[in-house]
Amino acid sequence: MFCYQCEQTAKGTGCTAAGVCGKSPEVANLQDLLVYLSKGISMYANRARKLGIKDRNVDLFVVDALFTTITNVNFDEERMESLIGRAVDMRKKARDLYEKGYATAGKEPGTLSGPAIFEPASAREGMIRQGEELNPEAGAKKHGEVLQGLHDLILISLKGSAAYIDHANVLGYEDDDIFGFFHEYLDFLASEKFTQEDLVQHVLGAGEWNVKVMGLLDSANTKTYGDPVPTKVRVTPLKGNAILVSGHDLRDLDMLLQQTKGRGISIYTHGEMLPCHGYPGLNKHTHLAGNYGGAWQDQREEFDAFPGAILMTTNCIQKPKDSYIGRIFTTGLVAWPGVTHIGPEKDFAPVIEAALAAQGFDEDAPEHLITVGFGHEAVMSVAGKVIEMVKAGKIRHFFLVGGCDGAKSGRNYYTEFAKQVPKDCLILTLACGKYRFNKLDFGDIGGIPRLLDVGQCNDAYSAVKIAQALAGAFETDINGLPLSLVLSWYEQKAVCILLSLLFLGVKNIRLGPTLPAFVKPPVLEFLHETFNLMPITTPEEDLKAILGS
Repeated sequence: MFCYQCEQTAKGTGCTAAGVCGKSPEVANLQDLLVYLSKGISMYANRARKLGIKDRNVDLFVVDALFTTITNVNFDEERMESLIGRAVDMRKKARDLYEKGYATAGKEPGTLSGPAIFEPASAREGMIRQGEELNPEAGAKKHGEVLQGLHDLILISLKGSAAYIDHANVLGYEDDDIFGFFHEYLDFLASEKFTQEDLVQHVLGAGEWNVKVMGLLDSANTKTYGDPVPTKVRVTPLKGNAILVSGHDLRDLDMLLQQTKGRGISIYTHGEMLPCHGYPGLNKHTHLAGNYGGAWQDQREEFDAFPGAILMTTNCIQKPKDSYIGRIFTTGLVAWPGVTHIGPEKDFAPVIEAALAAQGFDEDAPEHLITVGFGHEAVMSVAGKVIEMVKAGKIRHFFLVGGCDGAKSGRNYYTEFAKQVPKDCLILTLACGKYRFNKLDFGDIGGIPRLLDVGQCNDAYSAVKIAQALAGAFETDINGLPLSLVLSWYEQKAVCILLSLLFLGVKNIRLGPTLPAFVKPPVLEFLHETFNLMPITTPEEDLKAILGS
């Protein structure tokens, strides 16, 4: 195996013996094979679309296939093998569409090669060997590190966008043009006839499309559950039976809340689910009791201590301990061998039964509240007051400090940075990186909280809308605002967000705790020269450089 798609990759270069995330070499190789076959599907689907022929099942499969290969989603060899079998079936369906389109147009279809005709082995062992020849290390031997790194930057961004599309799709929101984007870009990557200039163009193009993807997901979430509003959330448990919900899928949480109504079970969010408390359509359930624990990387200790059932709805799962493997459940695309999976019918009865059989919390813990729900509508409702305070010199600067959290050392930087931000500055935060400091008391400026929790990683769209609105009010662009972005990254959704910010022309972003292994020196030099993208240093040095004092 060779995998370098996440921030904590071994030695900062790539995992080879096993994934730091817990992914086995076998699963890694099967995932590389699945991605390769997905390119083959898109080779046919992209050409068929140009002839006006498409198939929604083909479109959805490619998105799901990419999402299932994201870090901390699918660790199950059996399910990966099944997906590879489905990929072959979908490729045949896409090929039939392609041939039908050409026949209808009275043209002779061309002969495609590579992923379009590649035949996976009939047995899992053979598939694993094939996947090993398709990893980024093998690609670098063929194309060179720079071209392969740019290829992978685009592919990794597509994986992140696919996750957001899946979240929107389960709520019934789709955009056919976005499906076309996936096929077009995978077809481009499959061609292997790219130049560095072509790849750089597609890097920014992937960012442009992801803005549309995030906009679609924002519409799906807010139209289904309402615009987030500032909401106080209990972060200490209550006495009684409990279920902990982690991941990113709002619909799964909603369905579980409906199925547990009147059962005497408190539902707690975990990790990226914390912002759900700000949505009126979810918070209306009185047994949505609060948030438990912190970011994903602490789950093995937190889940071990949690005296109830646990439901993983999307990515972020780690290898379960024996102490709770019997009371943790997965649903959707997430999978771990030996963990009970809840199918698409979403009957959470096994989760509920496990919660009722568990000990539950013995007593109420002392109350501790934090506030979430500062989405773009909530922030813009007080924009006039914020603008007045900026003009009056009461608010000097805005910092967006957030992104992914992770286990690798160096992330205490974000805690120290937030603590050292001067008291006349506001901090916006989003994604699970906020757990580095979101339970600290930052006070307020003129009644405006100094720490504004914008939401999940996909709510970077909210942050962009806020910045654009403020820029309009001050008659400047985003780069002309007293705003600095200090971001942490871990997995593929952070990559597509970064590309979106670069497409929007946002400059002077500080990124850490380390830079991506797939961004090679010439590419990093381009990003630095064009956007002044830079690595974090120390909180003291970075604050001095930003504020000039």
